[in-house]
Amino acid sequence: MNDPTSEEMTPDLCAAKIFEISGEKFAPEIAAEVWPKILQHKWLLSEKLGRDVGLRTACIDYIDNMEQARKEFLTYQRRDILAEMGAQTIGRDVWDTISDSQPPKKLVQQKIILPLTEKSLSQKHGVVPPKTIIFFGPPGTGKTHFVRAMAGILSWWYIEIAPSMLMADGVEKIGANLRGVMEKSRNLDDAVIFIDEFEELAGSRDEGSRVDKSITNEFLKQVPLLKNNPNHILLVCATNYIRKLDAALLRPGRFDCIIPVGELDASGRRTILEHYLSKLNTGEIDINRIVELTSRYTPADIEYLFRQVAQTAFEREYETGKDYRVTLDTFQKIMPNIRPSLTDEMIEELHKDCLTYSRA
Repeated sequence: MNDPTSEEMTPDLCAAKIFEISGEKFAPEIAAEVWPKILQHKWLLSEKLGRDVGLRTACIDYIDNMEQARKEFLTYQRRDILAEMGAQTIGRDVWDTISDSQPPKKLVQQKIILPLTEKSLSQKHGVVPPKTIIFFGPPGTGKTHFVRAMAGILSWWYIEIAPSMLMADGVEKIGANLRGVMEKSRNLDDAVIFIDEFEELAGSRDEGSRVDKSITNEFLKQVPLLKNNPNHILLVCATNYIRKLDAALLRPGRFDCIIPVGELDASGRRTILEHYLSKLNTGEIDINRIVELTSRYTPADIEYLFRQVAQTAFEREYETGKDYRVTLDTFQKIMPNIRPSLTDEMIEELHKDCLTYSRA
């Protein structure tokens, strides 16, 4: 009896046939790609050996021994997972929007980026690149931006998991959804997995409900599984309230690095200001004065400031019909209505948390 041709086989039939003769399960769309290659491999193997090797032998040989088959399977599997998890690519230039003078950038460069990009040198000196990281600091200080910049400079996929995504099926399902997300993540390669508002998922078990405790317990189980995975995966979690995290997560052995992201210095503000100013229709601008005026502004504050400036410029030109150029005066009229997010108390609390929790 002749072997069924690719034209005769639907994706579901391909998957069923491969499972029948080899015991291996493939998704239908993947099986449809693999089946004609199995038939081709059967012909090539039969020609080489001078006899009909049979479909079962050819199928098992192709799946078990052909490296390309494994790679193709992983490629299709990862493609589906990336699409399902909303993976994004981030430009390498995002890294340049963070000032070199910002302490977290130098630390991230030395402890995370270089060990992952200079693999031979890392291996030579026994440096083990981190796989799990926590960023902590007040709201708006640029934690998410740092994570996106890391994905960009590494040329890795960026996947953001919001607690609300895990809560979509109800509170009781958060632990199961978390487990499912982490299992999928372990099948990826060259990916940054980012969980924001981490305290909502991994709060202290001393104060949490039964469900909260089960979620934290699940996370404690998942972290070692990811760390022991050989694939290139970074799990990065961010929190505004590190004191709310369960103590077990903050012990050595769970997260490799715990890094504060705090107040922008003058150079940091200048870098962000220059980035946004390049997008405006500007006239005479005293950037040094704007740097002074934005003391205690977070990156989120500066972004909001520039949205207001851009809107003002748009409205003025629409009303007058004349070219409107943004000047220092434009900023000075708008800034009294924008309060900096950071306060003295917040900065003081961050300094205390740095002494207690920071680890790199």
